[in-house]
Amino acid sequence: TDGTAWGGELLSVQGARFKRLGHLGTLRLPGGDRAAREPWRVAAGILHSLGRGTEIGKRFARPGAGVVIEMLARGTNCPVTTSAGRWFDAAAALLGIRETSAFEGQAAMQLEALAAAHGPVAPDESLWRIADDGTLELLALAERLAATANAGVGAALFHATLVQALAEWVRRAAARTGLETVAMGGGCFVNAILSEGLRRELGAAGLTVLEARQAPANDGGIALGQAWAALQEIS
Repeated sequence: TDGTAWGGELLSVQGARFKRLGHLGTLRLPGGDRAAREPWRVAAGILHSLGRGTEIGKRFARPGAGVVIEMLARGTNCPVTTSAGRWFDAAAALLGIRETSAFEGQAAMQLEALAAAHGPVAPDESLWRIADDGTLELLALAERLAATANAGVGAALFHATLVQALAEWVRRAAARTGLETVAMGGGCFVNAILSEGLRRELGAAGLTVLEARQAPANDGGIALGQAWAALQEIS
């Protein structure tokens, strides 16, 4: 509704209508859609937001690094997004796991695999905050990952902290709105660590959790939901 690319959203849904209660902190996408295929660009945008733009060229020795630095400095061709998937991409790039992707979701899949291989770690509540307008900000988590030498530890910390942050985000919204049912949709919920962790945390809070079963959680299910919403508008 604001002309930007959404993705990491907290929505109150009534039938085909919704109200946006909050969203993940915005990320810059230098080069637009190209950033979805090159996670290092999303990570570069985060470094710029952290005031660490001078590190981009050293950390990511890519042919287009100079152009990306210039884009971010000028704010040109850097659309913003709240996409949860781009946060996974950025985490993978900051940890040195995957700078470019051969297929959609590759960086996130490798990040999950490393986290699973490492095993659980304790989340860190100092690495996220919820603003008064409902924005869930994860920049502190990204900065910690940028300083983490062990990719497995970083991947596990990212997942654990994200689960903790999302769970608290939803709990606060549920208390504020009186809603008790939570539907989890979107490609990130293909991630077993995220979906299982959030299901556990929200269930412990007494909330009813709905998950994709007959349709996929990612694009196929989203398209089905969009078609259903459109039918409600027509009828």
